[in-house]
Amino acid sequence: MPAPSSDTVAAVLRHADASLDASRGRLFELLRIPSISAQPDHRQDCQRAAEWVCTQLADLGFTAELRPTKGHPVVVAHHAAPTGHRGPHVLFYGHYDVQPVDPLDLWHSPPFDPQLVDGPHGKRFVARGAVDDKGQAMMFVEAMRAWKEATGGIPAHVTALIEGEEEVGSPNLEPFLAANKAELASDLALISDTGMWDIDTPAITTRLRGMTYVQMTLKAANRDLHSGLYGGSALNPINALAHVLGDLQDANGRIQLPGFYDKVKPISNAHRRQWDALGFDEGAFLGKIGLSAPSGERGYSALERLWARPTADINGMWGGYTGAGGKTVIAAEASAKISFRLVPGQDPDEVFEQFKRFVAERLPAGATVDYECGTRSPGIEVNVESPWVRAAQAVLTEEYGKPAVLMGSGGSIPVVTSLRTVLGIDSLLMGFGLDDDQVHSPNEKFEQRCFHHGIRSHIRLLAKFAGG
Repeated sequence: MPAPSSDTVAAVLRHADASLDASRGRLFELLRIPSISAQPDHRQDCQRAAEWVCTQLADLGFTAELRPTKGHPVVVAHHAAPTGHRGPHVLFYGHYDVQPVDPLDLWHSPPFDPQLVDGPHGKRFVARGAVDDKGQAMMFVEAMRAWKEATGGIPAHVTALIEGEEEVGSPNLEPFLAANKAELASDLALISDTGMWDIDTPAITTRLRGMTYVQMTLKAANRDLHSGLYGGSALNPINALAHVLGDLQDANGRIQLPGFYDKVKPISNAHRRQWDALGFDEGAFLGKIGLSAPSGERGYSALERLWARPTADINGMWGGYTGAGGKTVIAAEASAKISFRLVPGQDPDEVFEQFKRFVAERLPAGATVDYECGTRSPGIEVNVESPWVRAAQAVLTEEYGKPAVLMGSGGSIPVVTSLRTVLGIDSLLMGFGLDDDQVHSPNEKFEQRCFHHGIRSHIRLLAKFAGG
């Protein structure tokens, strides 16, 4: 099958433009379903959201069904390759689950009553899941719908995989991928769960940091103690934990785990020049969140620190008495949660061992420590010379009239690692979110302009994929 003509693509784009209100209406239907995967009370809502997605794909001609897991179901849907198709088999990944809405009193409207409101860039959608990830997943669905309604069919070979546990760490996804490896075999994964450089500048995310997440508990006496009777003699676990974790970074922001930087590679001069040319204003970036001075590892630019250098952060510490008033107690134990953001090359398991060694070297006599290691995922770097990245660059340039930024992300998308390690495929991360979309926060929003461009960009991408 040859690539669709420019006239055909233009006709599909016009159809999408004319159907924007209907596309928004379907998205709002999905946004009204409170599919909070973390809360057992919303199990049936997650089931309902999965069924809704499955129906939408079936209406587009997919063979679609719900697949059970130990948690929430996965939607798997297949659209056969058109006759003579020469392009790749695309696995589209998205998720229908959303974050909890707390604190509810900070929302300006009910989180599952989607609103179309005015903003600095025109209309925007406000609801939980508006951008993460219901709005972004629906861009691809609506792009396929535009093809089907305008031309009678979808010009690409597509498998859709829409899960319901991304917001709780996807505990059942990797076993599902392994159990269905042959069925899900594809040439690439397409994911819209990332962002743009700004409202006018498209982006393809080519770097993701990985993660080692640790919870530790430092223990001393066999019970809580009166600080007047034992203070000055008995070890205080909270003091000890604060001392240990206070050594995590030196005065220059360098992480002090033994061997931590051994596998950290510097970015290329080409990368550095490209990132410097973006003109990132770190002062403005921090000013929006009430900060006036940068932190982190000295000697590197802001974007290098955000995208290409590893970090260590204490995410929480607790122990002893934290209620109202005073209680002079030496607690028996103290705990902390620590996250290490990793760059490509670092081994998450190795970093966990490095951290345990770091603590052991500083653990005071009489103390013991227990560990619980949570998320472990390596950093990812996408081959920017792949045909899929080049195709995405071309369509974004056509849509926006300017080249797409090849950007990094300081965050992690564990499914990208799972798709690579289990299915052996790389991911194309073409997202349309903005930094101010308030992801995971009250009043989450998605600009209608981004939603519209996202549909149109995916229409163009399907045309590219149709022609090989």
